[in-house]
Amino acid sequence: MTLEAADYLKKILLSPVYDVAVHSDLDLLPRLSAELGNQIWLKREDQQPVKSFKLRGAYSRIAALSEQQKQAGIVTASAGNHAQGVAYAARKSGINATIVMPETTPDIKVEAVRRFGGSAANVVLHGTSFDQANAHAHALSENKGLTLVPPFDDPDVIAGQGTIAKEILEQNPHLDTLFIAVGGGGLAAGIAVYLKQLKPEIRLIAVEAEESACLLAAKRAGKPVTLPSVGIFADGVAVKTIGTEPFRLCQKYLDDIITVTNDEICGAIKDIFDDTRVIAEPAGAMSIAAIRKYAKEYNLSGANLGGILCGANINFHTLRYVSERCELGEQKEAIFGVELKEQQGEFKRFCESLGGRVLTEFNYRHSHQQRAKLFVGIKLKQGLEEYHALLDSLEGKGYKPVDLSDNELSKLHIRHMIGGSTSVAEEECVFTFEFPEYPGALMNFLNTLGENWNITLFHYRNHGAASGLVMAGFSIKPEERADFDQHLLALGYDYEEVTNNAAYQFFLR
Repeated sequence: MTLEAADYLKKILLSPVYDVAVHSDLDLLPRLSAELGNQIWLKREDQQPVKSFKLRGAYSRIAALSEQQKQAGIVTASAGNHAQGVAYAARKSGINATIVMPETTPDIKVEAVRRFGGSAANVVLHGTSFDQANAHAHALSENKGLTLVPPFDDPDVIAGQGTIAKEILEQNPHLDTLFIAVGGGGLAAGIAVYLKQLKPEIRLIAVEAEESACLLAAKRAGKPVTLPSVGIFADGVAVKTIGTEPFRLCQKYLDDIITVTNDEICGAIKDIFDDTRVIAEPAGAMSIAAIRKYAKEYNLSGANLGGILCGANINFHTLRYVSERCELGEQKEAIFGVELKEQQGEFKRFCESLGGRVLTEFNYRHSHQQRAKLFVGIKLKQGLEEYHALLDSLEGKGYKPVDLSDNELSKLHIRHMIGGSTSVAEEECVFTFEFPEYPGALMNFLNTLGENWNITLFHYRNHGAASGLVMAGFSIKPEERADFDQHLLALGYDYEEVTNNAAYQFFLR
């Protein structure tokens, strides 16, 4: 179902979302504004009862149901904020909601849905992925006559999210550019169809995580396409396929798309915390990450730039990851590998060559009589220009630094397992995997691969997500590789071979 722009405008202006939602604040971020030389405004959707904007669209859809549909009940699939919004809206509306969540959903999110929904919410855990949970929700809808409440691809949901635009225009009609995070596209679509009718000169920039850029892929293809995989860090926007109706509206009304990295998102979480003392979830910080990137890239000054803190339902354990990565995202830290001679006083001479810069990390283990390999982190005061000048300086002094600041394998795994290379593991091949976080995932891995090939290295570290990030090495003879690849396919986990990765080659090969 599609609507004309004027129909969306009417729906947004007459929306009943304020039965449950609040008019969230639009706050000036003074510290970040001073740093970037622009006025930076943040729409605080963390102030909603469920700590995200999703309540608006969920209630808008539920309020549009017929009495017969309300009596029969509703169903949805979600592992996060949409589930909480539906649960809360259902309880306030006095109707029963079945909410299907993957079995891998962290307990904190399952309990939040039950708490917000009370007796109105029936949580069903099904499958190990959103796709499996979503298929089960559709089956329940057909078999039990429940009305499906989709997370983004629905006109009523889109109109509910569009009420944010109405508030922003009332709170600050002078915004030049607004940055909007995109997952399935409902938020961006609702805001764009409203603002472009009332203030067509405003620039609207979609913001996507580099690992989940489904709108960018759809724009290039001219239609929604399905990504082969999505990143798990910014789980609020981890959507493989943008909605059909959101894509139609986004394609018509958005001015540009910008992508941001995990490190840039971590830096933005810190930016928001520094100004508000609020901890945004990764998806909730994406607009600020884009503002920092965009303002520097286009050398903006004196502009009014707005972003939306679209959610603050962060898993506490994710903060460990954020704190490690935020200074890399702000270009205040850099990491690299370097070889030193194994002789007395060499480490001191190397530190002197850093020109008084502060070391943030130093990992080393003796592994060779002649050479030592170090994993080094340094604090930067002047960003990447300073870092590249340092690398050139080190080159000039006879060192051979390997830049690792953009090497994801290095940041996720290598920095935690520096211990030198091995001469035992012959014909070693190394892979990264996404393990579903549920009992039996490791044994499934070992039963499928570990009994057939010798495991030469293994590293896992929990980051508070629904999937675990694992690096593993295997001793594989060339004639065994085809058989190994068949077992990889049978395993069914997302994986990537990283045998040729520079960080692995430098430290562990």
